[in-house]
Amino acid sequence: MKAAVYYQTGSPDVLRYEDVADPVCHASGVVIRVEAVSIEGGDTLSRGGGAMAGSPHIVGYQAAGEIVEVGADVTHLKVGQKVVTVNAFGSHAELRAVPARNAWPIPEGFDILKASAIPVPFGTAHECLFGHGQLKAGETVLIQAGASALGIAAIQLAKRAGATVLATASSDARLERLKVFGLDHGINYSRDDTVEQVMKLTGGKGVDLVVDPVGGATLQSSLLSLAYRGRVSLVGNAGREPMKVDVSSLMGGNRRLSGVFLGAEIMTDRVHDLIQTLIEEAARGELQVLIDKTFPLSEAAAAHAYIESRQAVGRVLLIP
Repeated sequence: MKAAVYYQTGSPDVLRYEDVADPVCHASGVVIRVEAVSIEGGDTLSRGGGAMAGSPHIVGYQAAGEIVEVGADVTHLKVGQKVVTVNAFGSHAELRAVPARNAWPIPEGFDILKASAIPVPFGTAHECLFGHGQLKAGETVLIQAGASALGIAAIQLAKRAGATVLATASSDARLERLKVFGLDHGINYSRDDTVEQVMKLTGGKGVDLVVDPVGGATLQSSLLSLAYRGRVSLVGNAGREPMKVDVSSLMGGNRRLSGVFLGAEIMTDRVHDLIQTLIEEAARGELQVLIDKTFPLSEAAAAHAYIESRQAVGRVLLIP
């Protein structure tokens, strides 16, 4: 099969489009013929400096496609079924082997491109807002990096729950595109100070919850944006900066900082069922998936570079 591989971590140009051995189907797993690869934020971080399972290494968490082989111990999935899969690596390829537990059926008629972009962004957003953030109707939430796939998912889920939704992005144009998903107030962090704008928009109170996938210096603005008893769900380090922050403001305001990693619980019944529910809600049109751009799998390097240019609004896909 063809795959986008690398032999050492680094910038997007380490990616090569090469022939590699087909994956083996384990007794408790499935193999899919990949139709869409959703490039996750963690994929670019892994390519930039993460652990490699081998050399060459096939990066990638999430991909959707048609099952072409089913392990002997698998009874709930079948050849020909469309599924979206999540695993530690291996998405950037024509074929992918995963544990059957990590494959979620796609409802009949639902766009497989959109389905490919649901589990990690929407599952993570739900955990940040409700599992850790304990968001309730009537509260105010700030979504850092609102134009990301996770940000767009979080905006929708928070608005649906009855929250007032603030979000940051790098331009007014990107913020404008978020209004259709439920954004109430946008903050252009390239021009305006985030904390000042949050306080202005909340009458000096601050927000009840911040979802922060950026980390680095942005984390400090998240902490300083909190109201009394406010919470921060920290879910990434997209900014790729050291997280040297002053957390003293947490104590005086009885505030809380929680780290969130969906992968730690993705094999549990709770999270597995949550992801299936989110897929089905999207298939019914209750949640919207925004695909910014697609690239051929052979142009994986260009796709990674485009993501890192911070131009995208929503998810970028690779198509084998």
